[in-house]
Amino acid sequence: MIQDISPKKYHVDYSKMDPQPADKVLAFTDGKILLKSDEKDIVFPEVKDVGSCLTYAFSIDDEKFFLATQKLTIKGFEYCDLRSQMYKGPEYYAFAVITGMHLNTWYTDNVYCGRCGTKTEHDSKERMLRCPNCGNQIFPKICPAVIVGVVHGDKLLVTRYAHGYNGNALVAGFCEIGETVEDTVRREVKEETGLNVKNFRYYKSQPWGIVSDLLIGVFCEVDGEPNISLDDKELAEAVFKTREELPTFDYNPSLTGEMITVFKEGKVYGTR
Repeated sequence: MIQDISPKKYHVDYSKMDPQPADKVLAFTDGKILLKSDEKDIVFPEVKDVGSCLTYAFSIDDEKFFLATQKLTIKGFEYCDLRSQMYKGPEYYAFAVITGMHLNTWYTDNVYCGRCGTKTEHDSKERMLRCPNCGNQIFPKICPAVIVGVVHGDKLLVTRYAHGYNGNALVAGFCEIGETVEDTVRREVKEETGLNVKNFRYYKSQPWGIVSDLLIGVFCEVDGEPNISLDDKELAEAVFKTREELPTFDYNPSLTGEMITVFKEGKVYGTR
């Protein structure tokens, strides 16, 4: 998956540091990122191309990444769709793209205090925004969400969204206030497909910075008859597919793709 960048190490601890000329710059606008034009691999602008108006984001090994705090225009660079970068190399750069987006969204959404409207200031020791007027402390927002592999016998429920991304998907949704992960799984599956589920099996998690969430992968089994009642406002399709009918992925940047693959290969719910 996109966060699997070993042997490289991701360092997220905040530090107030000065950018150096060769440090990488993450610049976003309207859900797109500024990259070198017409390149097969990801090429970021560097500090020497930009100058000031930068905030430290994170490091991968000793390579530092800074967020641009204003829209940039640099000759030879263009703003690119984030999803199109997930299949480019090097893989740890693709991870930097979506993680940078997560941080950028948080900074952009919290320029002003949500309590009193005063402009916020960055804390000098940790990644936190502080209101100098009322003292409100604002930490990065992480939204838990579930990806659900619904199993019936030797089949997996595969969906397609009614809007946006139109590739193969699984039932998914954000956890509501007061819900457990298990409650969210039950609710989302019931709302989108009308199915009841049981026998939950945690699989893996994945940070997905495009929408500021932490995905929690869960497999479960149909409880009762597998009769689908589709919520056509959320889904365009929901179909149980055998392992042979499931798609094959050359590379799985997403938790959804990996969950489909491990079921197809019999690594979970082995062949019967």
